[in-house]
Amino acid sequence: MTSLYDNLPPVEVGGRRLVGRVLFGLLVVIAAALGVGSGLLIVYSTDLPQVAELEKFRPSSITELYDDQGRIIGSFALQRRMIGKYEDFPKVLRDAVISTEDKDFENHFGINFWRVIGAAFRDVTSGSRAQGASTLTMQLSRNLFLSADRNFRRKVQEVMLSLQIERRFTKEQIFTMYCNQIYLGHGVYGFEAGSHFYFNKPAKDLTLEEAAVLAGLPKAPNSYSPINSPDKAIRRRNLVINNMLEDGKITADQALKAKEAPIKLSFQNDQNALAPWFVEDIRRYLEKKYGSDEVHEAGLRVYTTLNMDLQKTANQAVLDGLSAYERRHGWKGKLPNVVAAGDDLASYQHPDWDNAVEPGAYFHSLVTEVSPASARVKFGRTSATLLPEDMKWTGHKSPQEILSIGDIAYIKVGSIAGDKIKVSLEQDSGTQGSLLAVDNTTGDIKAMVGGRDYEESKFNRAVQAMRQTGSSFKPYVYAAAVDKLGVTPDDTILDAPVSFPSGGGMYTPHNYDGKFEGVITLRRAIADSRNIPALKLAERVGIRDVIDMAHRFGVTTQIQPYLPVALGAAEITLFEQVAAYATFPNDGVRVTPRYITKVTDYDGRVLEEDYPEVRDVISAQTARTMVEFLEQPVLHGTAYAASVAFKGHALGGKTGTTNDFTDAWFLGFSPSTTCGVWVGFDEKKSLGAKETGAKAALPIWIDYMKVALKDKTKEDFVGQPAPPANAVAKKAEPPATAPPPGDDAESH
Repeated sequence: MTSLYDNLPPVEVGGRRLVGRVLFGLLVVIAAALGVGSGLLIVYSTDLPQVAELEKFRPSSITELYDDQGRIIGSFALQRRMIGKYEDFPKVLRDAVISTEDKDFENHFGINFWRVIGAAFRDVTSGSRAQGASTLTMQLSRNLFLSADRNFRRKVQEVMLSLQIERRFTKEQIFTMYCNQIYLGHGVYGFEAGSHFYFNKPAKDLTLEEAAVLAGLPKAPNSYSPINSPDKAIRRRNLVINNMLEDGKITADQALKAKEAPIKLSFQNDQNALAPWFVEDIRRYLEKKYGSDEVHEAGLRVYTTLNMDLQKTANQAVLDGLSAYERRHGWKGKLPNVVAAGDDLASYQHPDWDNAVEPGAYFHSLVTEVSPASARVKFGRTSATLLPEDMKWTGHKSPQEILSIGDIAYIKVGSIAGDKIKVSLEQDSGTQGSLLAVDNTTGDIKAMVGGRDYEESKFNRAVQAMRQTGSSFKPYVYAAAVDKLGVTPDDTILDAPVSFPSGGGMYTPHNYDGKFEGVITLRRAIADSRNIPALKLAERVGIRDVIDMAHRFGVTTQIQPYLPVALGAAEITLFEQVAAYATFPNDGVRVTPRYITKVTDYDGRVLEEDYPEVRDVISAQTARTMVEFLEQPVLHGTAYAASVAFKGHALGGKTGTTNDFTDAWFLGFSPSTTCGVWVGFDEKKSLGAKETGAKAALPIWIDYMKVALKDKTKEDFVGQPAPPANAVAKKAEPPATAPPPGDDAESH
């Protein structure tokens, strides 16, 4: 009997051995591969960051400064980032990002396996740098923990981290972290900051075309920047829109309309430009106390005393005041020229071109075209035409007479109607101005201007500049006389020629107008800023006591005990002057001006809370007598223009002018606010004949105080009746119809 298997061909022993060897070899290869893979995983994971740290991780974020109404007035950051929540990123943006960067984001477990294998194979076989295939999770892990180097090791670590992130966090959490971390060009990180930077709006308000622009940036932020490469940005945006259409996220009609729309950028203005000197002082303080890293990366919240509206008013008042001065002294020319300096017209940028183009703004503009009838100027992304009527004050009828292509011409923006911008030619001859305003009760700094243009000079003339005070020093003389001698405004004094002994012989002073009034009251003497009465009072009190009084008010300058100091030979900062003058309406209490009310960390924990720093300087009675004294220059004297402007409002103050008209001051106060203004050149240079404190500084003070006192019509000084609402001060001598007397200059 035969078996079924008897007819099968015999199997050779050698064949079985060959199969066995092949199988064994495959097992060895697989085992080796697993071993190598495991080894690589162990090697690559030895220095792998712990994903658990993400639960406590907070990206570097912006430290923001707020004004007294909670509005942002400045910020500090190494990376411009605004942290958003998942719900802050609208669906249109989420769809745009996912359709472009990671279509399977909602379904995968951190990696796109087949794309990663393909990219890795190409790397190994070609020896080239790692290919793409990154999911949103992989991009997040790379941005958070890994370097930007493209190599096989980093790609493996990226995969391992992504798997861990997916296990530990939800898709919403991962997407939110990605949106806050991704780089979008121009120093901007995260879609919330990107939305504010490119479109000046929060992310939740983005349109389809705007969301598509932002979603197209992560691949190559610089190449696809709508600022650097508008054409590339449009092509990239339209690709994103097509991706969304293919994924069914939008309709064909929506896609067509979005692709036809131009990219309309609306850049966020530099927040620090509103009060740059104030913001810089705060930065220095914070860095000294908390350290640079904390200030620029930890997202502190700094609540300041500044008021945004009053600061805008102060900025405009100073610039307009300097413009009025420049026009009084005529066109000087000598404009810097870009071509002469060897620079390129097409690439020239001035720092102030980042500021907002709005009515009243001043810019250093570039002259690009000139003809007998007009000149074309450029400032930032804006251009305008200067006509003869816009420069009439210069005395020249044709722009071609005073302007050349490449000149840097100083201009002021007038009206704006659509794309048509009216501008006028101005002049920047180097004059500077500073302003400081404080709340009398709290010392809160409400406005600070440290000069004409922060980008051209960061020196803070409101705080750092030591300038001779002129007659604005006289209130310290009168305060010492009231305090020590008990003088009153109705006491009399002889205004007549006099000489005082000094170390080098006799010192013979004079009054500003060169005249002498005979016997006059002290109220008349301070109203018209007579020099002789002030010197006689200083001699009676003792110049050392006068200097001691100035130091009690907070003046830190070491003042030599010479009699001419009574007329303002001492150099004092505007900051110290304003703090001192605020003591008078404060019933003798000096409140140190303050910048900050509170600082918190990112989570809202209070790091510091600042309270007014106060101390008694003079008695309440002396302060009230001094208020009565300092009302006189406003009611009847050198600051009479303030009475005309404010009709019955309780005001006090003092003008100041130095020899040769090098410094012009006005320090003035209401019951609630004290404001000081200084005008001059940085070098000791004359402003010109008759450029007194009343002429150069007082108009700036008036422009500011018109806004500061707008809602404070019924206030009056302590212990004094409020003036009638319709009262207007009358000048005693000369009559009110005559021009107010000029300010005096010290003589020493």
